[in-house]
Order: sequence, then structure tokens, then C-alpha cells
Amino acid sequence: MIKAVVLGLAALLALWIGAGFALVALSGPFEPSGRLVDIGGRKLRLVCVGPKTDQPVIWMEAGAWGLAADFAAIQQRLAAKGLRSCAYDRAGMGFSDPGPKPRDSAAIVADLARLIAASGETGPFVFMAHSMAGQHIRLYAGRHPDQVAGLVLLEATTPEMAENPQAQRFLSGVQAVGRVSALAGSLGLSKIAYYMGDRIGLPPQGKAEKRHAFVSGRHARTAADEVMVWPQGAVQAAAVPLDPDWPVAVITAGNAELMAGWNTARRAPERNSRAGYYENEPAAQHATLLGLTHSDAVLRGVDHVLAAIERSAGSGKIAPQT
Repeated sequence: MIKAVVLGLAALLALWIGAGFALVALSGPFEPSGRLVDIGGRKLRLVCVGPKTDQPVIWMEAGAWGLAADFAAIQQRLAAKGLRSCAYDRAGMGFSDPGPKPRDSAAIVADLARLIAASGETGPFVFMAHSMAGQHIRLYAGRHPDQVAGLVLLEATTPEMAENPQAQRFLSGVQAVGRVSALAGSLGLSKIAYYMGDRIGLPPQGKAEKRHAFVSGRHARTAADEVMVWPQGAVQAAAVPLDPDWPVAVITAGNAELMAGWNTARRAPERNSRAGYYENEPAAQHATLLGLTHSDAVLRGVDHVLAAIERSAGSGKIAPQT
């Protein structure tokens, strides 16, 4: 009896995994966008969109489980406004080579510095960060202030949030999800959920990239590695200052009243800035804020930062440094 049950469960598991692989295969031919950039023995995927102008390039950092595709809708919309932006896959995420552990903010920032140096893009930049990436960009900005023209923070974590007991409980839950998703991805169990991969609302190419990453075991394992060391990254980010002269836009989503405690911490960089801007998009959620439908507030945040840069420059435009 037990043997029959075990064999039955094994058959169901094999059917589940096989169906998942079939779904991915039937989705059709796929080629990721962008290019691979060598950062010294390893390559990271970089996606730059839009014309090169005298406006600052907007450099994007995705949140937990994220990759360049997370910003596909925003990049499309920025390009339509004549603005250039660059997004990338962190080491081991999406279509980039893996990197050494731990995958904390310090490691991520070191890779980002190498990528920017090898990219051919010139700064200073406007850095855009979503979710967990807020602390990565906080650390990068503190270590490379000469490369920063301004910040756009989207539902972004801050070191101040690490002190919140509610945030600590939330992190414990996220880490548990990370362990489970890493195991499921490694066993091929998640491939059946291929068509659930895009919860943002992305254009077709970004949607395909997001779905492929969503069911990738390596992507899931690296994402878990990152969230496991989130507290270390918060400590690293807290150790560097934010220049109050940098214009900062903070954009949040959802019920502002319900999220008041979290948003107080999220708004810390905006309150520190002499040219701060805050907007909440009630119709959006944490992920859909990046999508085609609900990203108007993001674009307004970018507009605010660029206008503040122009005012500061005093000449109507800010020229990238070489």
C-alpha cells in the first residue's frame, strides 16, 4: 500500500515537472535583450534604451527576485520622452553570470561599479531603485558620490526600516519564501507557473524575460542568497551619508494610511534632500508601480529630479561628465 502511494506521488511529481517544462518550451523562441558586459572574468547583462543626450542617464536597480526586465515598461516610457536609461541583471540573476558569496549590498555595489565603468555610459547618473534595491543604491551613492546626480526611490527599503519590528517580521517571512522558492526552482517545480511570472504588467519582451527568470532555479537560488543577507546590507548602507544637495523622489504605492509606518522610513531620503519629492500612487501595488498601467507617478518623480538638476546647474541642462 505504502509503495503504491509513493509510486503514485512520484508519478504525479514527474507529471507536474514535465508539464512545466512543456509549458516553457511551448512559449516559443526566446532571446533576452541587451548585451553581456565583462566586469573582469564575469559577465552581467545590461539593457540600455533611449537616445544619448545631454540629460543624465537613469540607472536602474531591481528589487528582490528582480532583474532588468522589471523596468521594461518604464524604460519604454522614458525612451518615448527622449530619456536614456540602463537596467541590468545582478550576478546570478536573470541572464548574468553568478558571483561570489555573500550576495550582500557590498558585493552588489562592487559589481555595479565595475559594470558602470565597463558600460561606456557617462555620468553623473540618476539612480532608480525598487524595493530591496534601495539599500544597494544608498550604499553605491555613498561610496561614489561623484557619479550621483539624483535618486528616484520606488517602494524602496532604507536602512531605517531594518529597525522596525514589523519589517523584521516581514523579512523573516520573505526569507522563508526564499528558501522554498529556491528549492522549488531547483527541482523544476515552479516551471508550471511560467505564465504567472509577470505580476508587473510589462511589454512583451520584458514579460517573456520576467517569466523565464521566474521559473529559473539559479535565479531563485540567487534571490534567496540575497534576501538572507539583507540585514548585513542594511548595516552597510546605514554607514554612508546621503548628500542633501541630491534631488530625491520617493514614490510609494497602495493604501498610504495603512502603510504610514513603512512609508515614514521610506521617505527618510526625501526628507533629507533639499529638493525632495513624494507621491503615493493608491491604484498601484508594490510590483505594478513599475508596469505600463501605473507608472505615471514614477515618470513624475523622474521629471522632478531632472528639473531640480537643471535648476542646480543654472544653465537649463546638465552635461554628463566624461
